[in-house]
Amino acid sequence: MTQVDLLIGGVSRGASSGARFERMNPVSGEVVSSAAAATIEDADAAVAAAAAAFPEWSGLGPGERRARLNKAADLLEHKSSEFIAIGAAEIGGAPGWYGFNVMLAAGMLREAAAMTTQISGEVIPSNVPGSLAMAVRQPAGVVLGIAPWNAPVILGVRAIAMPLACGNTVVLKASEICPGVHRLIGATLQEAGLGDGVVNVITNAPADAPTIVERLIANPAVRRVNFTGSTGVGRVVAEIAAVNLKPALLELGGKAPFLVLDDADIDAAVAAAAFGAFFNQGQICMSTERIIVDESVADEFVAKLSAKAATLIAGDPAKPGFILASMVSAVAAEKVKSLVEDAVAHGARLTVGGRIEGSIAQATVLDGVTNAMKIYSQESFGPVVSVMRVKGDDEAIRVANDTEYGLSAAIFSKDASRALRLAARIRSGICHINSATVHDEAQMPFGGVGASGYGRFGGKAAIAEFTDLRWITVQTTPRHYPI
Repeated sequence: MTQVDLLIGGVSRGASSGARFERMNPVSGEVVSSAAAATIEDADAAVAAAAAAFPEWSGLGPGERRARLNKAADLLEHKSSEFIAIGAAEIGGAPGWYGFNVMLAAGMLREAAAMTTQISGEVIPSNVPGSLAMAVRQPAGVVLGIAPWNAPVILGVRAIAMPLACGNTVVLKASEICPGVHRLIGATLQEAGLGDGVVNVITNAPADAPTIVERLIANPAVRRVNFTGSTGVGRVVAEIAAVNLKPALLELGGKAPFLVLDDADIDAAVAAAAFGAFFNQGQICMSTERIIVDESVADEFVAKLSAKAATLIAGDPAKPGFILASMVSAVAAEKVKSLVEDAVAHGARLTVGGRIEGSIAQATVLDGVTNAMKIYSQESFGPVVSVMRVKGDDEAIRVANDTEYGLSAAIFSKDASRALRLAARIRSGICHINSATVHDEAQMPFGGVGASGYGRFGGKAAIAEFTDLRWITVQTTPRHYPI
């Protein structure tokens, strides 16, 4: 069992109340983590530590911040086996998934390190004679990052990497589902020598989450908020941030459409759809939830996708031989089961899967899904994909946009020009042509529209999210005033 303490001002310590909470393995039910249950006083202390560390960290030259972040990336990779062990135990995913998490998260730290010299401004022509007018970007202050469990290392690191590169200090509010993973991120950055208080990590009992989050956002020293998670919780975070006049970056849920046009390479589309729908048991914000396929190729596509899904067997990640692993909980698996049963009851055809045992859900394909079914509009966040048959490109776009979400999308066609025209008509922050909906790179502008949130993580796009743009002038000649 992993003992998880708070990280505040470079010190590992228990909650001020002494309270703790436990995280159980979703398959075995065994306790795998005992974590400190932070109080609001602990939340205040974490913000105070970050505020105290801000002047020194923000005052470092970009080369020094870059060197420390690169060292953190190297150390993160060195601790890969620790992240894999804790991640698989707390969340139940496949070990390879957490190894991939570490690889991409290390890349995010290195990309953030490279951005330290890209935080630039500009000289703007002024109508005032002798006025040197500049737009200058400066770090905002303390940034609050709230990260989820589903891609715990990637999203935990993403919540803090670019804020740090921009010269901010951070408080990471860990997920109650993976406190050990998120605390290990903090330990890694602390060990890399970023400095006491530069990164602080708060863990809290599930029941205390609303109180802790509200306290953290409302703290006057917190100047930016970023949240990755469900749209429902994202709305709450947005409301609290708005009341406190705090800019927020929100990356929320998705219902990614995957368009298969009449000229698509069916085998390539099947491979991408299976990966996008079932990787990490469909527990990714970009997961392929809706396959919108032209009726002229639908029979072939559905037959091949169903055959592929039948080979993707899910099982206990602690045992060898399984391609897919556990969902995060039996409750999450039951939600998937309920959506599948509702769809079948309303006329959908279950072509493969549908079997649930505890937290283990098999890869599932539903054909003939319509808007009369709950799964048409609700995010399943599980290993189930809906197939919708359409006639022509215009109907495909109509169905693709018939959702409140707008994160990722994909189009398969042998005609790149045709696909690009259709991509421009899809309401989403991301669209991949002839590739899967699940894809991320550290340097790319990542984010959505609508109920999928607003703002962008990644590379240069994130600089605007985590800095203040200031107008500064220098009057170089005598100035005439009207009075």
